[in-house]
Amino acid sequence: MNRPYVSLSLDRREDYLARLAGCPQRTSDYSFANLWGWCEEYGLEWSFGDSHVWLRQTRPETIYWAPIGPWRDVDWSRCPTLAQGGTFTRVPEALAEIWAGAMPGRVHAEEAREHWDYVYSVPELVALSGNRFHKKKNLLSQFMKAYDYDYRPLSADCIEEVLQMQLEWCQWREAECDATLEAENRAIARVVKDWDRLPNLLGGAIRVEGRMIAYTVAEALDDSMLVIHFEKGHTAFKGVYQAVNQMFLDNLDREYAYVNREQDLGDEGLRKAKMSYNPVTFLKKFTVTVNPA
Repeated sequence: MNRPYVSLSLDRREDYLARLAGCPQRTSDYSFANLWGWCEEYGLEWSFGDSHVWLRQTRPETIYWAPIGPWRDVDWSRCPTLAQGGTFTRVPEALAEIWAGAMPGRVHAEEAREHWDYVYSVPELVALSGNRFHKKKNLLSQFMKAYDYDYRPLSADCIEEVLQMQLEWCQWREAECDATLEAENRAIARVVKDWDRLPNLLGGAIRVEGRMIAYTVAEALDDSMLVIHFEKGHTAFKGVYQAVNQMFLDNLDREYAYVNREQDLGDEGLRKAKMSYNPVTFLKKFTVTVNPA
């Protein structure tokens, strides 16, 4: 039985993560830090059932997301929540296939290309070998030769520095700072301010002459994949994005096979940039409509 929908809270984080661990496929949208960072912008709410967590956003309109939990352990054809039908966004491919098999004739799935996660090989992005990465490697080399830089992992004592750099980043990019970037700025602040209460977070920062010029905020999705939520750099420093990307992955305390760099949200410039790093696969997502039983 599902409980009423309520706003997300940190005190149920571990309950949520336990359900997420049961998902056969984990995408960036459903990582806890992503939900927490964006919960005010989207008006995110959750409802804990006996086996799954149901999610919905209430801004700018009410839209249901995929349920989180052990998808294969449920007879979806008898699920009371789906009996009345409905439309769900950001549904991972694995769940869309499970639903289609469990409810033949009731499920229509449409690819949501703008929400596909870009997944890369960590060893490839560290080595940057071969012609495919020639431009990236060249920019990284230029950065390393041009600046007396210092790379270090992010920790709780860097929070104020990250917030200050983020404020400056918005000022540097003022001409481009539209409502989307302002919303992202609020999401970043929300996540880093709760750094100590989000134990799966990790990150790194580059400083030149003692000043932070780039940072990355990431989170482990599972044992083999981490997801990069936020990555910012001062573009006056040529190669800064290639540098923070490579140095963060090269200095991790443990090995991950893959890094998820989230979706492009249909932005052509962002899509081109993400494709330029040669993804090894995508985590596909769909908009799924379930007809009433």
